[in-house]
Amino acid sequence: MSLLQNQFREKLFFSFLLLLSFFGVFAQEEIQTKPELQEIKVDSLYREDQFYFGFTYNTLQQKPVGLSQQKFSIGISGGFLRDMPINKNRTKAFATGLGVSYNNYNENLGISGTAQDATYAILGSQNNFDKNKFTQLLIDVPLEFRWRTSTFQSYKFWRIYGGMKFSYLAYSKSVLNNDDGKTVITNNKDFNKFLYGLYLSAGYNTLNVYAYYGLNPIFKSAQIDGDKIKMNSLNVGLIFYIL
Repeated sequence: MSLLQNQFREKLFFSFLLLLSFFGVFAQEEIQTKPELQEIKVDSLYREDQFYFGFTYNTLQQKPVGLSQQKFSIGISGGFLRDMPINKNRTKAFATGLGVSYNNYNENLGISGTAQDATYAILGSQNNFDKNKFTQLLIDVPLEFRWRTSTFQSYKFWRIYGGMKFSYLAYSKSVLNNDDGKTVITNNKDFNKFLYGLYLSAGYNTLNVYAYYGLNPIFKSAQIDGDKIKMNSLNVGLIFYIL
């Protein structure tokens, strides 16, 4: 009887060890499987949604005769872009979003009068002025195609992004400070309310070069001696993308 009890205990002990080994192997397989599942999940869902911040040097194109830019004209922009990959490797995508831009232009186009009835003249050497500029605050909606060498494991990659940007003029201001005094005009009706243009950015990791070319004029109805002002903008600088 004692011998049978000892054999039963030994069988029970070895059965218990075998059961523990089974659970140990199962747990190990589960631990090895989870990262693979997680890797597949991350790979299938990752996007390059990004905040962006840009700094540009602003120039005017198709200027009237005699118009020149004075000092340094700058632009500052920022916003958010939503990434929409279109291929399995996620190296190609479309993106759109919402942003804001501030553009400053220092030049010798004198704007006087009022927001409803402004007059324009080229300020020559005979005109003494301390300051002459106009500024714009724009709400931007970019729509771009993206090519990049990104992977879900690395945020450092080469990129070329390009597309079209549509802008709504939310606020404008011109300042002329000369011998006749200071003239400030806000929300001049002659400015184009809707602007659009092509842009391109390219670079590696966070730092990228950027260029924007306006396809329609900054002014809608401004004239100098009966000739329409057809100026558009070319802005060149740097843009930073932050995940």
